[in-house]
Amino acid sequence: MAADLLSQLKAMTTVVADTGDLDAIRRFAPTDATTNPSLILQAAQHGERRARLAAIAREANDIDDALDAVAVEIGTEISALVPGYVSTEVSARLSFNTEATLSRAHSLLERYARHGVPAERILIKVASTWEGIRAARTLEREGIRTNLTLLFSFAQAQACADAGVTLISPFVGRILDWHKAQNPDADFSGDRDPGVQSVKQIYDHYKGHGYGTIVMGASFRNIGEVTALAGCDRLTISPGLLEELEQQTGTLERRLSPCDAETQTPEPQSEEEFRWAFNEDAMATEKLSEGIRKFMADQRKLETLLSELRNQ
Repeated sequence: MAADLLSQLKAMTTVVADTGDLDAIRRFAPTDATTNPSLILQAAQHGERRARLAAIAREANDIDDALDAVAVEIGTEISALVPGYVSTEVSARLSFNTEATLSRAHSLLERYARHGVPAERILIKVASTWEGIRAARTLEREGIRTNLTLLFSFAQAQACADAGVTLISPFVGRILDWHKAQNPDADFSGDRDPGVQSVKQIYDHYKGHGYGTIVMGASFRNIGEVTALAGCDRLTISPGLLEELEQQTGTLERRLSPCDAETQTPEPQSEEEFRWAFNEDAMATEKLSEGIRKFMADQRKLETLLSELRNQ
């Protein structure tokens, strides 16, 4: 009998759970787990957490303090269930502020330390703006590992490699969303999927030039996108798609494989080169801005919830 697709995927790719749902993490036994403001909001709204959220809100100095306390508490619970990394995101409000991102990253790690979770278990998740990438560069030089998210373009990927970040999260599904909106009748199945093509381009470039940055495909719309990237360093997958992979059998073909690195690496991009290349990419420009806005919308919902609980 053929093995299920999830088991086969785990044999060639590190599977990461894209959720704050502890039950889902227990069920699918991923190596790592990622969170973001939207997932933290979902996790925080579980009924059994309400009393604890109220206590956190009342104990906090302000709403920012409460937000970080909630994120770290959920991240700490996740860290007990996975052997690898837990990604915890710096507020999207700081996406264009390097110094504030650095301060918030240090604060998050101090909170984790108080919960007994060492820094080497945490990936500080930062938006792939120029300012976010500069912050990540500094954090990596301090020995703090980072996950650069909301990544939609090759220019962002190259800047992240130049900065020596630990991991990038190129978004597959949101790239597909943009192209489908532009060309609703086009066939984007399989290898025609522009999000899949983007990850493959980045993966081949990294491996071909010896960059150590981990490529972790994210934001999947269907399991076809996942299987088209089998063999990628890591893939972070929602519980719904993990269940689909677990239920389906058949032979899963490895689609990405590392190649021998070339000796010559490209010159690092200047800020001007980065901004020009990024600006030339309408999809990436639009999706990064939209992604930051969406994360902030969910963060504001959590802020409102915490404020209400604080004042009860």
